[in-house]
Order: sequence, then structure tokens, then C-alpha cells
Amino acid sequence: VCWILPAGAVFRDLLYTWIESNPFRVDVALQVDALSAVMLLVVTGIGFVIHVYSLGYMGRDEGMVRFFIYLNLFVFFMVLLVMADNLLLLFVGWEGVGLCSYLLIGFWTADPNNVIAGNKAFIVNRIGDFGFLVGLLLLITGTGAAANVWTLDFAALERHAHLIPPAKVTLITLLLFAGATGKSAQIPLHVWLPDAMAGPTPVSALIHAATMVTAGVYMTSRLHFLFEMAPATLTTIAWVGAATAFFAATVALAQNDIKRVLAYSTVSQLGYMFLAVGLGAFSAAIFHLFTHAFFKACLFLGSGSVIHALGGEQDMRRMGGLRSHLPVTYWTYLIATLAIAGAPLTAGFFSKDLILWQAYSRSEGFPFLWLIGWVTAGLTALYMFRQLFLVFHGGSRLDVEARRHLHESPAVMTGPLAVLAIGSIFSGWLGAPDYLWGSRWEAWLGPVFGAREAGHAESLGAEIALTLATLAIVAAGFGLAYRYFLAAPAAQLPALGGAVESLLANTYYVDDIYERAIVRPYTLLSSWLARVFDVAVIDGTVNGIAKGVRGLSLIWREAQSGNVQHYLAGFLAGALALLLYYLGHLQ
Repeated sequence: VCWILPAGAVFRDLLYTWIESNPFRVDVALQVDALSAVMLLVVTGIGFVIHVYSLGYMGRDEGMVRFFIYLNLFVFFMVLLVMADNLLLLFVGWEGVGLCSYLLIGFWTADPNNVIAGNKAFIVNRIGDFGFLVGLLLLITGTGAAANVWTLDFAALERHAHLIPPAKVTLITLLLFAGATGKSAQIPLHVWLPDAMAGPTPVSALIHAATMVTAGVYMTSRLHFLFEMAPATLTTIAWVGAATAFFAATVALAQNDIKRVLAYSTVSQLGYMFLAVGLGAFSAAIFHLFTHAFFKACLFLGSGSVIHALGGEQDMRRMGGLRSHLPVTYWTYLIATLAIAGAPLTAGFFSKDLILWQAYSRSEGFPFLWLIGWVTAGLTALYMFRQLFLVFHGGSRLDVEARRHLHESPAVMTGPLAVLAIGSIFSGWLGAPDYLWGSRWEAWLGPVFGAREAGHAESLGAEIALTLATLAIVAAGFGLAYRYFLAAPAAQLPALGGAVESLLANTYYVDDIYERAIVRPYTLLSSWLARVFDVAVIDGTVNGIAKGVRGLSLIWREAQSGNVQHYLAGFLAGALALLLYYLGHLQ
């Protein structure tokens, strides 16, 4: 699609009218433009590779058929989300991927932890989606009141959104961003994503690395014309993204579960994407989304290959020395690690460097935002090479059971790893800076985002200097990882200390704070309502009405004696009453 779609072209297909309540109308219509074409490539391309991998990973699972039904239902809703030509149809896909995420995270229902993780993901996403829905309704009334246009069609919104009062636009965009914080795991609604690693590894790769968690980035980019009208919202998004990137990177330093490290890495990289969105650099955000899909899917599937080889072991402290036993897994994992760390000429190098350059060069940027992103780049290299060294290098720390299972994964699993590893390098070449061979990415997405995505007048020397500074801190992160986890193997950085290590290992106690400040009070309140209010007020009211009706029926039952003379007397009394009423009005 990307090659045959002319630059700036938009293809729309109206299927049928879904809602028509004058003057409000919503169609079931699909569209393909440069932005949705990129997303389709990610969803279907990465999705296909993960489907192939799943044949090996889930081949012996009793619920394999059910797994693939859920997986394909997810892909359907994700495709609907990125091809919808109006916000309401996008919201249907948005809710659909949330449902499928719940089904896939809790796929192994025999394990209570999986069920709890699925419930947590579903509930936390509903919190964000409530804000999304309110923002959607305010957007309908806003365009309706301002321009008498009662629609959620993207093209119509882009034409008329400028008529909405600025204060209302700010409120609408903040509410839409609330939905994005839930779906894309940003502070403060990030807590569901690490627990979602309880599901099968292909689920982690597809839903929580390449597609569902990027839905928030896509939605804000699709509505770029609306967010550009709300500078306060963009500033909020930029700071939330930067804070999330740094927060998650520090937490990843102290995790020992191989998949939880990658989970917090995903949260951190999503923070980079929202940093770009907040700066108004929408094409840079989508570029990092695109490259991240390759190397993060490769990392998740590589971790699944390790877990598969070790019979289910996920603790990195019980691994080590796997390089010679899992050669294909190792080399693909190394390439993806280099990519996410931002090694030169890998995909992550180009996309992450572009975001940092935008943070430095844009007038909307702040030096401190660039500094946070720069430090996070070093932390990314540190925790990713820590993982690589603990898992694949050094002496073996495997227990007897893991040694018995040790083997390289079959070709149906290693083949997809090789494909993703290739993408982890070459996908970034589409967005090379001007001092190399130039970017085709800006030209491709430029017609979608308009003149705002044009280049900047900063000097070429400044851009190269910032790139060298980023490479320097990445090298520093690699050096620390080599020093403490390869040259002299350790489980954690000695510099962390016990208190700091405990703080990071427990994710700054955010889950504990939520448990005590929100979950427990809510549970106590709901228990009281169920035991007292529901019984005394709700049931009491219903039962009281029933008793009153029953009492009245007992009284009226006495009047139904079966005696015809009584009925005739009642009929005569009624007729006389009506006659007297009309005679009184005639006088």
C-alpha cells in the first residue's frame, strides 16, 4: 500500500450509514492515507510474523484454537481502528482491542494471576476510556454548537474544529489524552501493562509491543489538527511522556523477570512517542512507533524463545551462558538490543535521535525535556545490556530442570525472529537525517500533518553534536552494563543501594499506593453498600412497594363480592357522579 498510494492521497469507502438521527450522522466508512498505511503495515505485517511464531509457541497448548480466534479478533479490531474514517468507529475498534487484550492476557484461566492481570488491564483501560468517551461527546456538541456540524468524521472535524472555543478544545483534548494514557500505559494509568506479561509471550509481542499500546499515539496523531489548537494539552502530553520514559527506564533497572524488563521498556519507549506528540512532532512519533514495532516484537519473541528453551523459567538470575545453546535467538536478540539502545545505523538510532532532535530544536521544546530524553537513552542501554549479559553471557546459573529442557527453538519460531531482526536495522533507514542520505519519512507523512512538520533552521553542526552526545551516553550505559554484569557479574548495580533497589524493584510502590488509596476504600465502600444500603434502601424500597400493593389489593378484594346487585349499585353511583359533575359545570 505504501508504494502504490500516491503522496497525499486519501481513499475512502462508504459501506453504509450506521447512525442517522437528524442532524447527527455516523457512517461505517473506511479510509486509507499515508498514516493509516503505516499502521496497517505494522498491524498486519508484524501480526503475520507473530502468528507464524505462535504456531510453534502455542502448538501443544490445549486452547490453541481459542487462542488464534482471540488473536485474529484482535487484529480485526486493530485494523478497524486504524482504517476508521470517523472517531466513533475508531472508538469501536478501540474498545474491541481492549476486550481482546483482556481475553488474551487471562488466556490461561487456570492461573489466578493471569485472571487478575486480565481484570486489571480491563478495569484500568475503562478508567481512561471514560475520559475518551466524555471527550468524544463534548466534541460532537462543540462542533454542533459552533458550526452546526454534528459529526465525528475526521475530514469534517478538521474543517470545522477551529470554530470551537479554545477552552473547550483544551478540555476535549485533555479528555481524549486521558483515554490514550490508559491504552498506551502512560503515567498514571501505566500499572496494567507490566502485569499483562502474565499472558502468552506472543500476546506480549503483538498487543503490548506493536499494536494495542500504540493506539493512543495513533489517535492523537490522527487528531493532530485538534491537539495543535490546544498548546496547554501538548505541553501536558510532552511532560507526561518524558516523565513516563524516565520513570519506566529506572524501574526496568531493578527487574529480574525477563518479560517485566521488556514491559517497562515498552512503557518507556511509549513515553518517547508521547514526548514527540507533545512537541507537535507527530511524524517523529509515528516513526518511532514504526521502528519500535520491529525491535520490541523481536525482543518479546526472543524472550519467549528463551522461556520455551528453559521450560518456563523467566528469572534472569537463573539463566546465563545461553549464547552457545541458543545461537539464533542470541544474535537476533543482540540486534534488537542494539536497536532499542540506539546503536549507530540501527532503527532505534534514527527514530530516537529524531525525537531528541525535535525536543532540542522546536520552539515548543524545553532543554529539560531534551535532558530527560537524553538521560533515558543512557538508562535504556544500561538495562537492556544488563538483560543481554545476564541471560546469554557469563556462567550458567540454570537449575537441573532448566538444563534438561535447554534447546534452540524450532524454525517456525526462529524464522520470525530473523525477519524482525532485519527490520530492527533497516526500518530506520527510511528516516535518516539530512547529514546522511536524507529522510523519505517526512515526505511520506508530510501531507497528513501539514507544514508544521517542516524542517527547522538549526545548524547541521548542532544536529550532529546532539547525535554524538546521545551516542556518548548510550556508550556510557553499555560500559556500566559491561562492567557490572559481564566483567564482574552481579545481579544489580552496586551503586543502587538496598533502599533504592527496593524502591525500583517495587516500582516506586505505585501499585501499593493505588491499593491503599483507591482499591481498598472503594472495596470497603462497595461492601458497605452491598450489606447495608442495598438491603435497607434498595431492597427496602422495592419490598415496601410490594407490601403496599399487596395491602391495597387485600382491601379492594373485599369489594369484589360476586354479588350482581353490588356491581349495579356501584355502576349507578358512578353514573350519578358523572351526571352531577356535568350539571354543576352547566350552571
